Amino acid sequence: MPRNNATSLAADVPSTSGSSRPKRKPLTKEQRDFLDSALRVNQAGELAATLIYAAQTPPLVNAHPHLRPLMSHMYAQEEGHLNTFNHLIAKHRVRPTALYPLWSVLATGLGWSTAVMGRETAMACTEAVETEIGTHYNDQIRKLLEIFDQWEGDGYEVGDEFRDLVDTLRRIRDEELEHLDHAVEHDAKKAEPHWLLTGVIRAGCRGAIWVSEKV
Repeated sequence: MPRNNATSLAADVPSTSGSSRPKRKPLTKEQRDFLDSALRVNQAGELAATLIYAAQTPPLVNAHPHLRPLMSHMYAQEEGHLNTFNHLIAKHRVRPTALYPLWSVLATGLGWSTAVMGRETAMACTEAVETEIGTHYNDQIRKLLEIFDQWEGDGYEVGDEFRDLVDTLRRIRDEELEHLDHAVEHDAKKAEPHWLLTGVIRAGCRGAIWVSEKV
């Protein structure tokens, strides 16, 4: 995580000095940078998700009242994800993305515009966004597991805080993919033109992720 707090997330190694307290293996610069960017982009992504659902809900529910429980459920989960990353960002003193205001405007606009275009378009938006988010979380989990394998191969143990982080990412990923399934069940594939709509949104998500990791 951040350089001035790197010892909070590190591998445990059994002490060789007779003490039962484990030592910490310092993170490499590459690992610190990866964890900083991961938390930064995850916080930004979950902020965007809450704003998309918040903007979609009024026009969607007005036209399709039966969608109120689903939209409420998905928003509540996204709000929980955002709270999780807000906590982790503050705990490990990671700098949030400088583009918060821009992402806020774009996410709200995306949510509202796709909702007024109709239920299928709104659900196609959810399908596209959650596909990219699920892929992104999978990449983060894979990278962390590679780090774990390297540490264990060198004879170190992985600290509980790192394992808890992976468990958190897995849980949030699964909930995001649940949203994708809901979108498909509610006719996301019927949006026209589906391939263009989802392609543009997915490309925008990838661009936002890339920028937020760095800025």
